[in-house]
Amino acid sequence: MARYIGPKTKIARKFGEAIFGPDKVLSKKNYPPGQHGNNRRKKTSEYGIQLREKQKAKYTYGVLEKQFHIIYERARRASGVTGVILLQMLESRLDNLVFRMGIAPTRAAARQLVNHKHITVDGKVVNIPSYQVKPGQVVGVREKDKSMEVIQNSLSGFNHSKYPWIEWNASTLSGTYLHIPEREDIPENIKEHLIVELYSK
Repeated sequence: MARYIGPKTKIARKFGEAIFGPDKVLSKKNYPPGQHGNNRRKKTSEYGIQLREKQKAKYTYGVLEKQFHIIYERARRASGVTGVILLQMLESRLDNLVFRMGIAPTRAAARQLVNHKHITVDGKVVNIPSYQVKPGQVVGVREKDKSMEVIQNSLSGFNHSKYPWIEWNASTLSGTYLHIPEREDIPENIKEHLIVELYSK
């Protein structure tokens, strides 16, 4: 599956946030990249602000343009607040839940685990990162992969109580997706209404 493989710190500095996870460079240079990055005062247009927010969401969840638009269209057709449903659909992706459960340290690493068939849903291997997990389903690590160093290192010290929509079982290395998260529970700093405004033009 296609994914962003460019310079992550440069993108994170563009948004002023560690959207790909902890970033040592960003903590020292929290301003846009480039020769005049620390002195830019150019006013961004309304369209520019909306586009920036969409790009932030795409990079945060590791979704490319075509797939992001498909998810948006599904959210638009669903009943409810489009922007909130969009984020809830992104949160329900298998790769995102693997990340939220602490099985992988980043969403990119989570996608790798899913792609390489290390992850199961209800006991069956699923290797599609975009797979939409439904409430009640159990996401886990394939039995023979439970001792993998990358997984054990990621789980070590991870706080499994910070996401109320996930119930973790440490003995089986699996988590139950209890329910779709409420918007106020999703920690990402994304102004989803700006994305809706952008697509509504």
